[in-house]
Amino acid sequence: MKNKFKDGSKLLFILMAISSTLIMVSCKDDDEDEPAKSPIASFQYAVSTDNYLQVTFTNYSQNATAYNWDFGDGEQSTESNPVHTYAAAGNYKVVLTAKNAGNASASYDQTIEIKDPNSALGLLAGESSKTWKLFREGTCMGVGPNADAARSWWSLDNTGIRPCIYYHTFTFKTDGSFIFDDKGMFWGEDKMFDGTPVFGTCFEAIASNMINANGADVSSLLSGTHTYTYDPGTNEVTLQGKGAWMGLTKLTTTGESAEVPDSRKFKIAITEHSGYDLMIVSYAYDDVYWDFSYVSYSNPALEPAVVEEEIPYGEDLPDVTPTALFNTFASTGPNDVQDLVPTESAVTITPGIDDPANASAVKVGRYQRGTEQYADLKFQLDYDCQFDNFTTVSIDVYIPGSNTYSEGGLTKNIQIWIADASQTMEFWNSWVQYDVDINDIVVDQWKTYTFNLETPTGGQGTPKTRTDLDLIGLVIGGSGHMVDGTFYIRNFKFE
Repeated sequence: MKNKFKDGSKLLFILMAISSTLIMVSCKDDDEDEPAKSPIASFQYAVSTDNYLQVTFTNYSQNATAYNWDFGDGEQSTESNPVHTYAAAGNYKVVLTAKNAGNASASYDQTIEIKDPNSALGLLAGESSKTWKLFREGTCMGVGPNADAARSWWSLDNTGIRPCIYYHTFTFKTDGSFIFDDKGMFWGEDKMFDGTPVFGTCFEAIASNMINANGADVSSLLSGTHTYTYDPGTNEVTLQGKGAWMGLTKLTTTGESAEVPDSRKFKIAITEHSGYDLMIVSYAYDDVYWDFSYVSYSNPALEPAVVEEEIPYGEDLPDVTPTALFNTFASTGPNDVQDLVPTESAVTITPGIDDPANASAVKVGRYQRGTEQYADLKFQLDYDCQFDNFTTVSIDVYIPGSNTYSEGGLTKNIQIWIADASQTMEFWNSWVQYDVDINDIVVDQWKTYTFNLETPTGGQGTPKTRTDLDLIGLVIGGSGHMVDGTFYIRNFKFE
């Protein structure tokens, strides 16, 4: 019995050994058969604050075991995270090639700019100081979705629309001071001065006029001396001091605001030309990019004059006093639409949709906001409307609670505006505006919102005092963001 137990034990150990060997061989075969993952090459870099020629490269490659760096100056390295010192300032194309165990490779490149901080500061602030003002040739500012499509949404040039801003000067001094001179005039920028008497106008630059859209004193934006810092490695300028600004007063480091921050940060790019230097100032937010062209002349004779009188734009439409102005959105037929025909805009309107509250009820319109920052439904009239026969404007709106509403994104706001677009390029600076109090808005049910034409919440005058209004707009879901939303509307009418 004892011998049999020993023999059985030996057999058990032999079987376990064979099993282990098979498992090891199986695992080994699986490992050998599994192909190496393809490498991904990536890196970031940082310029030393003590030596502008020294650059530290951080390798973020994946699935790689070997690296080769080409620093663009004839030098190379096989280190994972090299530190390289260039011989001189300049632009260098750095290429990282990453290889895996199977010798497969991938490459990634960036062009880096190595700048002498002293010479870079000289371009911005001269030997002791340098004064910049808006460029008067071509467009001087604009907004778009990114740097590649800058100024594609809107742009401004020297055609007399905002003459006062072309006189403003912005001076950088090598001692770190920044001086703004408003030259006695200021511009009533939207968002900053919405609903105030100076909105959309060039006005006298005095403290009593500097009350923003929130009723706050923003006179710190007027002429003053502040400080700045400049980082040539990142091309970033930070203006320090409440009221220090460049570009537009509403632009801050993080977005657009009617409030005045304690500092602002933006990027610059300066190029040298014969007789002048040109500086592009840019603010980049999520999906929104603003930039501005500033010039500093070494030869003042090259500077064009400011166009003081606005160059006529478009045509004066005939005056018409309609007795009916409506759109039910039940259909596109004449019984449901009188002159309020939707025109091309960011909003997609679909008439004849089932009522979300009662599918058997009269058809309604679906209002799809879209993802443009300023999405509104526009109705372009073919005449200047005289509103003598109307006292109110109203609309039925159904706001679904299923939309995603958030601060800085889609909201439950409702706004109607009436503007001149036939003779004004910047129609938003000419409109009469009506806003619904957020506390009056309901969700997941129909509600009629009615406005007295004689009591707008903002803008210029009233429809009764204006004779040039030809564009009507409806905004649901808020502005200043790029979040889509679905709403339903019916019975948009003037009575």
